[in-house]
Amino acid sequence: MKVSSYDQIFIGGSWQRPSSAERIEVISPYTEQPIAHVPAGSGADIERAVLAARDAFDNGPWPRLAVAERIDAVERLAAIYAEHIDEMADLITAQMGSPASFSRLGQAAGAATLMRLAVQTARSFPWNERRRGTLGEVHLRRVPVGVVGIIIPWNVPQNLLMPKLIPALVAGCTVIVKPAPETPLDSLWVAEMVEKAGLPDGVVSVVPGGREAGDALVRHPGVDKIAFTGSSATGRHIASVCGEQLKRYSLELGGKSAAIVLDDARIDKTVAGLKMASLMNNGQACVAQTRILVSERRHDELVDGLADMMSSLVIGDPADPVTEVGPLVSQRQQHRVQSYIRTGIDEGAKLVVGGDDSPRERGWFVRPTLFVDATNDMAIARDEIFGPVLTVIKYRDEDDAVRIANDSDYGLAGSVWTKDVARGLDISGRVRTGTYGINMYMLDIASPFGGFKQSGIGREFGEEGLAEYTELQTVVSAGTLPALATDGEHAQD
Repeated sequence: MKVSSYDQIFIGGSWQRPSSAERIEVISPYTEQPIAHVPAGSGADIERAVLAARDAFDNGPWPRLAVAERIDAVERLAAIYAEHIDEMADLITAQMGSPASFSRLGQAAGAATLMRLAVQTARSFPWNERRRGTLGEVHLRRVPVGVVGIIIPWNVPQNLLMPKLIPALVAGCTVIVKPAPETPLDSLWVAEMVEKAGLPDGVVSVVPGGREAGDALVRHPGVDKIAFTGSSATGRHIASVCGEQLKRYSLELGGKSAAIVLDDARIDKTVAGLKMASLMNNGQACVAQTRILVSERRHDELVDGLADMMSSLVIGDPADPVTEVGPLVSQRQQHRVQSYIRTGIDEGAKLVVGGDDSPRERGWFVRPTLFVDATNDMAIARDEIFGPVLTVIKYRDEDDAVRIANDSDYGLAGSVWTKDVARGLDISGRVRTGTYGINMYMLDIASPFGGFKQSGIGREFGEEGLAEYTELQTVVSAGTLPALATDGEHAQD
């Protein structure tokens, strides 16, 4: 596909020249060649964007519109987006190497669905409600949290942008989006759509950039909330800075999820399910089921099935519809994953499939790699590798499997594979993780998503995700409160 470069950034509803001449080169992970360039936003650009967002929130019409009017504006944006799902998928594949099949269904189409679901949630959200307090009837009002800084990574950029941008907008917030330097093009295209949809000036800004821009956004006193997805290390830093300012924040961080395979599981169905659950997006997924826990009784059968599946995966051009594994996003990420493979060997784990050599002369590929004879204290079982690397770990009994699953700094996702769904549901309640699957793992994007422990704070999707962009105001009155409007708790006064 033809990929366009940008010479300006979107600040406060208009395209403006950046404050410096620094550029970001967007590199194809398949060809290793530049495909586009964009301005690298600086602290000065963030300053302009925050001032525009602050003015739009404090003095502009957006937070003061009825919810229905904001929904209408967001629906215009969603309609524009829906016209370009295939092109958005192609753009994401070109930037970061996601296989075309996953980019279409799991990235661009998923983002379009998230927009629609967020609007549905906003229509039935309790913007205003009444409760009985000790002093009489109490009016509860949900108001926008304010100016929101959105910082997203490169792995599923649109699926991570929309659960933040759309709830923030329908809540009445103004936003500054800082996309990852590896994938700035899709967010800048969304800025074009925002402009076409006619949102008021200052409501949305998009400033690509690296650490300087991100840190300036987090530290700016004019920002009321930071919504971040990324590594747990960066999340801790953001939480520390926001804590100093008592600034609101929500963090969707890393994972090292365990798939517990019980003895009664059908191995063929389990392997088929783990193909997506463990290796989606070239293994670059925070929810990937990368620790595979199995008893001695079913170990060899499961390992044989996983080895056959992983050996047969089609590796190649991510734009080719038949490709199942594309390149990793960058050479730095390729080297990082290859280093973990070498570490696994050095620690004594046995390599069954794959290795640290690249399967192709060109492109930042990593072989799908399977380890056995591993223990849960090894780096390959502790750290989020973020590549197509799976580690099989034996357990003694069900209690031991749960113990191993919980023996992690993370708690984002997990799964259990069994013929007995009731037994699986019981196990899910014993594993300390924010989302869980029984005989599958896939996000339900209409339901709350987030993590325990170092996997994050807060929730995305559904009513809980929308609530993250509001503050709750309680109103008591010496006199009788007037009746709510006919649309009652769903209206905003």
